[in-house]
Amino acid sequence: MKKSKHFIAVIVLIGIATGLFYIIFSVMFRLPVAASAEAGPIDVLFNAHYWIISFLFALILVIMFYSAAVFRRRPGDDTDGPHIHGHTGLEVGWTILPTLAVVGMGIWAAVILNDVTSPKANEMVIGVEAGQWFWRFHYPEQEEVTSAELVLPVNQPVVLEMEANDVLHSFWVPEFRVKQDLVPGQTTWLRFTPTLVGEYKVRCAEICGTGHAQMLADVRVVSDADFVAWVEESTQQVEFAELSDVERGQVWYAEYACNSCHTVDGTATVGPTWLDLYGSEELLTDGTTVVVNDEYITHSILEPNAQIVAGFNPNIMPQNFGELFAQREGEVLASQGVEVDIIEEIIAYIEALPVEELEDLNE
Repeated sequence: MKKSKHFIAVIVLIGIATGLFYIIFSVMFRLPVAASAEAGPIDVLFNAHYWIISFLFALILVIMFYSAAVFRRRPGDDTDGPHIHGHTGLEVGWTILPTLAVVGMGIWAAVILNDVTSPKANEMVIGVEAGQWFWRFHYPEQEEVTSAELVLPVNQPVVLEMEANDVLHSFWVPEFRVKQDLVPGQTTWLRFTPTLVGEYKVRCAEICGTGHAQMLADVRVVSDADFVAWVEESTQQVEFAELSDVERGQVWYAEYACNSCHTVDGTATVGPTWLDLYGSEELLTDGTTVVVNDEYITHSILEPNAQIVAGFNPNIMPQNFGELFAQREGEVLASQGVEVDIIEEIIAYIEALPVEELEDLNE
């Protein structure tokens, strides 16, 4: 009878301790808000792990402290404790049960993984380009919109087709719970369905160099109507005849995603900031210096790897801006009868900084 009391007491204490540890672990390792359909089953799996960890932790601590308190040596007791050689039933049990638990959790996780990675109906394809240290997003189904932020319609299944320009990167939005590596020379895919309107951050979850911690991009989950409006705004035709060279430069700054690498507020990210850049003297990686003027900027756009500013990396800018600009200039001339010079207008914008952003063109 006395042994059964100890057994019952230990079971009750283990139950209480398990609940307390679960609460503590849930607070210590609190998950961010769930903002995707995939977050539901993944969070259930997380909670199951918390319960198992809490139970095992309680099992060890309760038995250890209960034994130390209840079965401690009493004053004046100099006898030896009973010699216990082993217990075959316990040894078999603590081998089989953990094995079954691990296998069961593995099967459960595999089922969730298969469900998360399986193609969904009516998926929207978005291209993701990553490099040291930036993100770019391409919308082939939305008139080839390119953006430095990821804008998603709520409840729309999405498949990201992702490529890395240089080293391993990893796409991760904690609120979506899913993560996928981007591998140079390969295309990888990530599927999810955003379910909560809001603003989030995509970050790189693979150490990719000195700028790894700053490799962030804005993520906005919006209503269907807001997404349509954003696409229309991104693709609306600009009346170039009504704009100055500086204003046209602002347009190109957004259209060609220069804002994903070059800020206009003085913050250096992937590339040098454009604020106060024109006329400054820059140290290059080869130890020489150069004055930032029209000639240098033009050369840097057309041959971006020729003169790299110290502290920054080559192979970030596309190598075909000359071709892209010529094609765009021809399109504007054909559609609006306006001759534009994209490089000259970008230079005019850089030289004029700081300037007020065009509300309708560069939000």
